[in-house]
Amino acid sequence: MATARSLHIIKSQQHYLNKVHSTGLARGFANKSDEGWLSSMFAHKVDARKDAHSNLLSKKDTSNLYKIQFHNVKPECMEAYNKMSDEVQKELHRDADYPCEVVGSWNTWYGEQDQAVHLWRYSGGYPALTECLHKLNRNMVYLAFRKERSKMLISRCNQLLLEFSFWNEPAPRSGPNIYELRTYQLVPGTMIEWGNNWARAIKYRQENNEAVGGFFTQIGELYLVHHLWAYKDLQSRQETRNAAWLKEGWDVNVHYTMPLIQKMESRIMIPMEHSPLQ
Repeated sequence: MATARSLHIIKSQQHYLNKVHSTGLARGFANKSDEGWLSSMFAHKVDARKDAHSNLLSKKDTSNLYKIQFHNVKPECMEAYNKMSDEVQKELHRDADYPCEVVGSWNTWYGEQDQAVHLWRYSGGYPALTECLHKLNRNMVYLAFRKERSKMLISRCNQLLLEFSFWNEPAPRSGPNIYELRTYQLVPGTMIEWGNNWARAIKYRQENNEAVGGFFTQIGELYLVHHLWAYKDLQSRQETRNAAWLKEGWDVNVHYTMPLIQKMESRIMIPMEHSPLQ
């Protein structure tokens, strides 16, 4: 049975062939090289590449590695958890020996309840991450915090991320704002296609300074994409998103990216008091 994505591809091919024959463009593909290009496009082949998709999609001018943490907290412990996180993150930021920084910390408002989300940046990639972990494992204050924190958690998970080359670099901003983390589980093998479409689509979503950052997983659940947005409030979110549909071309990008998605999720998050993203 054909999938929705394969049916979409077949219809697109049929539409293009009809256009080719009706306009006489078929005469332009007379030589073998052109025929090879045309047939390879219709077969939806991906050219052999000599580099990893992550290298093709990520920023070249930085070596930043990101980590996102999801902590599901016992409801009665949320206030104490936020206070402890504030103290420890401030301490790490004061110590220049740690090559890491908190980009943002939030509590989920709409979505999974009693949840904390932290986004970290490691300047220097995997070596910086390894250096930071080694130092933390020798930091008695941090080890005591981690032990105390474990009593407050129901579950936790983390992912290592790279940032898309065409997205903004996440930078501190003043508030008040709410943040939306939109998470997309993609069909395996479609990350390049997703990136190509969003490299064009992002221009439709920057007029109100709402685009904060875009990331894809390297370790953790794979073919996972996170888009982070900032809005003044929920009404501003609705108006900003509706305005995108009035721009010519936005609907086309949505049309071509929807078949790439297996699952999607939206979280509305409130910044913690100490978060650089307010």
